[in-house]
Amino acid sequence: MCGIAGLMYRKSSQDFKTGEALIRMLDGCQHRGPDSTGFALYSPEPSGRLKLRFFIDSMVEPTVESSIATIRKRLIELGASIEDESHAWDNYNVTIHYDGDVQKLSYGLEQTAKVISIGTSLEIVKDVGSAYDVDDRYHVNKFHGTHGLGHVRLATESDVKPEAAHPFWATGFADVAIVHNGQITNYWKMRRRLEQRGFVFTTDNDSELIAVYLADKLANGAQLQDALSTSIDDLDGTFSFLVSTEDEIGYAKDRLAAKPMIMYEDDDLVAIASEEVSLNRLFPGRALNTHEPAPGTYATWSRSI
Repeated sequence: MCGIAGLMYRKSSQDFKTGEALIRMLDGCQHRGPDSTGFALYSPEPSGRLKLRFFIDSMVEPTVESSIATIRKRLIELGASIEDESHAWDNYNVTIHYDGDVQKLSYGLEQTAKVISIGTSLEIVKDVGSAYDVDDRYHVNKFHGTHGLGHVRLATESDVKPEAAHPFWATGFADVAIVHNGQITNYWKMRRRLEQRGFVFTTDNDSELIAVYLADKLANGAQLQDALSTSIDDLDGTFSFLVSTEDEIGYAKDRLAAKPMIMYEDDDLVAIASEEVSLNRLFPGRALNTHEPAPGTYATWSRSI
């Protein structure tokens, strides 16, 4: 059992307290996943700049410095110029100028470091512990942006460690992230098909598979709503998932609808979560007009530009 959450502010401003809102939403459903918590946060960068986040070992100080130096060296070898960088806990964050292919950059880095996310807008922050634990380490509450996703995880098939936490980004594709509650039963069949076409996976997690599957559809010209529609037919299992791109969020539910999802929508905001308590955390004391998406459905929303 896990909990998912997502929201989008529909106005064009980037000054919404997205991090603070997602913390409240995830705290509301933390009972669904006490082991780890993560956030996919969106705030656009100027053209030509990419934001990258890496996991590093912060337990031994020389290891931190050598890991960062190795990443810097590899980025330069791949044709990137470093414009800004910072280090907090187990994360090394760097903003680069890069004109090349993001997939080549991503695959070129995988042998050097554990990449958390790459994007012009996207930053993924995730770690073990609760929403407030992760906020204490990485100051998620200070993040202002346009939209984002969140996830609380109960470990069932893998270790409790930061790398196993959600969200997952679509490895090799900028700005696509996923949070997922459920299990994809044809995971290996779908993965082998994508690997035969040259795609690389860095985990055995079915959420990464969904992200790459959708990102591949988008890269080949599909609209997000069309990619979500085909996912309901192509993916076997029980699932409710949220996906985000640079300008959109969307959801899909399998036809059995065993995994819960509830949503609220008004002129300014779209918010979706596993349980209504997460939505109530956004509007304390208000009676919300919420509804549960029907089985086998999907939808997308985009922000005003």
